[in-house]
Amino acid sequence: MKILILCDMFPPAFGPRMGYLCKYMKRAGWEPVVVTEQIDDNTFSFLKGETPVTYVNFFRSKGKILQKAEWICVFILDYLFHYKDKKMAKAASRLLEEGGYAGILCSSYRAFPLPAARYVAEKYHLPLVIDLRDIVEQYASNEYIAHNFRTFPWLDRKITAAFRHKLLRDRNNALRKADRVTTISPWHVEKLKAYNPDTELVYNGYDPELFYPERHRTSRFVITYTGRLISLATRDPRLLFEAVSRLDREKLIDPDRFRIQWYVDDGSKAIIRQAAADYPVARYVDFFGYVPASEIPGVLNRSSILLQLANTFASDGPKGFMTTKLFESMAVGKPLLCVKSDESCLEATIRETRSGLAARTAEEAYRFILHHYRFWQDNGYTHVDTDKEIVERFSRKKQAEQFMRIFTRLNSK
Repeated sequence: MKILILCDMFPPAFGPRMGYLCKYMKRAGWEPVVVTEQIDDNTFSFLKGETPVTYVNFFRSKGKILQKAEWICVFILDYLFHYKDKKMAKAASRLLEEGGYAGILCSSYRAFPLPAARYVAEKYHLPLVIDLRDIVEQYASNEYIAHNFRTFPWLDRKITAAFRHKLLRDRNNALRKADRVTTISPWHVEKLKAYNPDTELVYNGYDPELFYPERHRTSRFVITYTGRLISLATRDPRLLFEAVSRLDREKLIDPDRFRIQWYVDDGSKAIIRQAAADYPVARYVDFFGYVPASEIPGVLNRSSILLQLANTFASDGPKGFMTTKLFESMAVGKPLLCVKSDESCLEATIRETRSGLAARTAEEAYRFILHHYRFWQDNGYTHVDTDKEIVERFSRKKQAEQFMRIFTRLNSK
């Protein structure tokens, strides 16, 4: 089948879900065609492959002042007139006029380009599947907003409230018209079923051709985190720092042989330093910038413990986060430490796969780290005996098969 994919980002930009889908769709003989926003990022450049991609460029200005002015103009035009969606729909229509498409898949983390997908699906009488990787309701606060408005505090609150209302209205209107909705955690499924009962779970996952166990003996015990922190309300590493501080105080570790390595951006680095300020652990910490996604399997396999950051599931806290990094960590068979446990879907999945620990207390984190550190001292490596059959359910290949089954069923009606 030939499927048109509309998405807010696509490799080489930093959203891999659709890139992996296209890879395995093409392996199965399907024809994915992509329309997406032009984003200046090459994190997943290896995933583009031979998938035909139409990039829609909304931002062309050079220089900080012009870029800021252009961003404000696009924001206002989009808020008032669906400017971005109309341009996406126009680009998609040019492709759909050629004919031969069996359906439309739209993947988003907020709302754009759901209105565009809804419009072209109705215009060309094609089944529409909406895939939501994240939703506004999962965040502890307003972390889903990429740019601060930076006006007056009272005006910022009004703009944010109006923006949130628009995002949810556009998203929910599209959801009600979709033939099927997919999303990434059991919590997300239950939330979105209120708008479309035909909602099903397609987890994030790992590429089995890239992420698999390798045994490396290392001269240092390394706890590794790769990714991004939005806020301490969403991802809180302080239980880790408390546990490491105790290990240091009891002289069970030393900085020459024990490291915590962060592969993060500058914003995340500032949040981590803020969280670590009350603990004497700075001499154990190393910061690195992002590395190309193709290098991540090697980074993970040369680590001793792989760190996942979360926070307790709550009505006013984060909900339903199950990131790609979680499943990639499971796939390489290294001990996985999640701090702080969400006490929900994330903890249950870690326990079910036997891949590590979602720590609710610093004491639990302390015992987990010490256990694997002592094993490393004796053997020079670490490992964990995961339930491989369960972990394999999260492979990108199996998720592509899920999407293909959905379109096959929709086209057989």
